[in-house]
Amino acid sequence: MGRLIVNADDFGLTPGVNRAVRELHGAGVLTSATLMARARATQEALDFAAHTPSLGVGCHIVLTDGDPVLPPSQIPSLIDAKTGRLTITLGQFLLRLFSGRIRAEEIEAEAAAQIAVLQHAGLRLTHIDTHKHTHMFPALLRPVLRAARAAGIAAIRNPFEPVWAVHATPRAPWLRRAEETALRRFEPALHRIIAQEGFATTDGTVAVVGTGTLDAAMVRSLVRQLPAGTWELVTHPGYNDADLAQVRTRLRASREIEMHALEALREFPHLELASFAALPTSPAPATVS
Repeated sequence: MGRLIVNADDFGLTPGVNRAVRELHGAGVLTSATLMARARATQEALDFAAHTPSLGVGCHIVLTDGDPVLPPSQIPSLIDAKTGRLTITLGQFLLRLFSGRIRAEEIEAEAAAQIAVLQHAGLRLTHIDTHKHTHMFPALLRPVLRAARAAGIAAIRNPFEPVWAVHATPRAPWLRRAEETALRRFEPALHRIIAQEGFATTDGTVAVVGTGTLDAAMVRSLVRQLPAGTWELVTHPGYNDADLAQVRTRLRASREIEMHALEALREFPHLELASFAALPTSPAPATVS
């Protein structure tokens, strides 16, 4: 059986999400969380993380569907001019990215600013990932890695789910499965760039196709089939409360289901749980353009 990093995305989104992270980490089934630099409950999450060194904390870099840290005038290619916020939908963001309308230097600047918010609060960040896994696209990956390296961070999420894990989640929605299959063509480039830049990552991330449907049965299925290596279980726990109702998200009722699903990890006492801090790192080579 391999080693598992159990990560909660969207730390700082709402007080209810923060509460779930606190409870699950206290129960010994959550080892890592990625914190949003500008969200409704970021400060509360920062306060908890600063006093809980046993929790690995990374930066959940938000480049779409959120509020920027930098003034919109400094990153106009990332901003929806009508709202002054980051481009609302992933589809709109990708259309801009692939048409060349998003500037790499603005991606790097906003990513660096978000990392800096967390580091200036005293956090020693273990890694980075991105909201909606946008760093799977090479045009975005390189500037995000530059921002991370400048901040002394050397680990990043591998956003691709291995085939064995997809097969271990037979009840995942067919659309999520189709999306995962279509996006897999970007996987070789991601591994090549990460290796060139000297970053550490896992052997893969599981429960990506299960996002929104992750329950205890799915957790058990994934753990039972976990091969050797280091894997990340991506989760989105939280309380479906009044605060969450004010957030634009498709993950509402599923957050409490995922929260309770992680309790199934207690059934595997020999499973090694870790954070991204456990990944081996090596000195970063010169940047390859």
